[in-house]
Amino acid sequence: MTNLKPVDVAIIGGGWSGLAMAKEITTRSGLNVVVLERGMPRKTSDYALGMDELDYAHRLRMMQNIADETITHRHSVRDVAAPVRQYGSFLPGTGVGGAGEHWNGAAFRFMPEMFTLRSHMNRKHGAAKLPADLDVQDWGVTYDELEPYYWYSEQMMGVSGKAGNLRGKILPGGNPFEAPRQNEYPTPPLKNSQAMDLFEAAAKRLGHHPYTSPAANLSQTYTNPDGVTRPACAYCGFCERFGCMVGAKSQPSNTLLPVLQRQKNFELRTGSWVRKIVHKDGRATGVQYVGANGEEFFQPAGLVVLASFTLNNVRLLALSKIGTQYDPSTRKGTLGRYLTHQVDSATRVFMDKPLNLFMGSGALAMRLPDFDGDRGLKPEEGLLRFGMLFMLAPGSRPIANFAALPQGAAPKNWGPEWKKAALQWADRVITIGLAGEHLSYRGNFMDLDPTYTDKFGDPLLRFTLNWTEHEHKQRDFAAKLAVPLGRAMGGKTDEYRNPRANYNVINYQTTHVQGGTSMGASPDMSVVNRYSQHWNMSNLFVIGASTFPQNPSHNPTLTVLAHTYFAADALIKRYLKNPGKLA
Repeated sequence: MTNLKPVDVAIIGGGWSGLAMAKEITTRSGLNVVVLERGMPRKTSDYALGMDELDYAHRLRMMQNIADETITHRHSVRDVAAPVRQYGSFLPGTGVGGAGEHWNGAAFRFMPEMFTLRSHMNRKHGAAKLPADLDVQDWGVTYDELEPYYWYSEQMMGVSGKAGNLRGKILPGGNPFEAPRQNEYPTPPLKNSQAMDLFEAAAKRLGHHPYTSPAANLSQTYTNPDGVTRPACAYCGFCERFGCMVGAKSQPSNTLLPVLQRQKNFELRTGSWVRKIVHKDGRATGVQYVGANGEEFFQPAGLVVLASFTLNNVRLLALSKIGTQYDPSTRKGTLGRYLTHQVDSATRVFMDKPLNLFMGSGALAMRLPDFDGDRGLKPEEGLLRFGMLFMLAPGSRPIANFAALPQGAAPKNWGPEWKKAALQWADRVITIGLAGEHLSYRGNFMDLDPTYTDKFGDPLLRFTLNWTEHEHKQRDFAAKLAVPLGRAMGGKTDEYRNPRANYNVINYQTTHVQGGTSMGASPDMSVVNRYSQHWNMSNLFVIGASTFPQNPSHNPTLTVLAHTYFAADALIKRYLKNPGKLA
């Protein structure tokens, strides 16, 4: 192993959180920072010829190589876990920018109650009436504390949207139920599609409050506070699972990297696979990694920031023997606890005319906030929390969206009658989906698998995860709302049947995997404090969605960035002046 020259800060992961933290430290201090990214470099010009749906959307060119590392999954501690051999339920990205390169651009703020969810639910229902296996927690940080950092993030990305609550004043066109914002969005909302207009009109007739989603896809040319200029979206429909060929979608490679590349105290090392955080006497001393040529290195560092995807954050702490593994039988330990994903469902609506669905943008959607959180829920629904219904307009692509047929439209899934029906219904099928909250439960967690290993012989991460009756009821309620909406749009809907099946790793259910290194107010219930500083190691910070104790209905990226900036502020203004515990 080669020992390298010490650096001030070593950051593991070159995605949104890692590059955002690197930008703050390098531009606001004299510290030298190295970012270790195991994937390869990326830039906007790389995507100019990348609109190959088969290669990117189906062969998953931008995702981690599952032959090198995967996870194992089981439904309960009574089951034997098996390796995931083909990506399905989520898609971890690789390379500079990580999942921030192939995301769709949805940029939501969380509702204030999400940050104090345990307290909120105790007040609303009474602690004794909540399910015994419910494991939701307060975050240790509040919406009001994060609000300025949300705005900082929105300016950096140039989020397109319309405020619904501007300093307490409810405005038309936005989400009237959102928390107060101090500033209007940096750019106006994206243009609605024809299908979105139909959905909006139908929802209003039914008494709902639809609004256009905030999006990190620019509605107009924009220059952010760092002087980075990007063009407006062309509505080409190649966003999710693709990098933006013009740079209109906000990605780490076109927002943060241009600033970092100007900094002499910044270094990005790609092809660097971190295997362990090295520590001694309660302090991180550096990072052990394998370079692109297979050689092992030790990078000494005065400060280590773990900023990779949720899975890798949890796994690296476990491989490094930092923290205490969670035990669901005793509820002792914190590492791996609070694993959540996303509760989703879909109701298809078949229309009698073409809708030009091929034109769209990744985060372009009409959202229905009327039942988000616990708003509008009646006792007979049997729900503690719900989520948002939405109608996406991301652009229908030729392979993924071909042959969406109503039941009985063709006798078989092949042959001339099937082809005729597929052509007849092409461009006439839309989907009303659910982005539902996923609450934390005692039996859902992550740990190291005792049997299976990665290409270096290190144990894989094991998921113990299954749905509960609550998630099935969320899907039932989503259909109950979606079917009347589809009919009010003038369409025919699928016959909905909730199979109440187990969680599976086959069907895509968003890449919103949270938990495992959760933040909180005390070390007995969390891995890091409110500033993302590890409770047991003051010079180790862990940032990203792995610090979220549960999953709200909203996409996590904007909150990941806001909390990263919140943590960076504390690190730079307080920790660097007086190294030690911040909370």
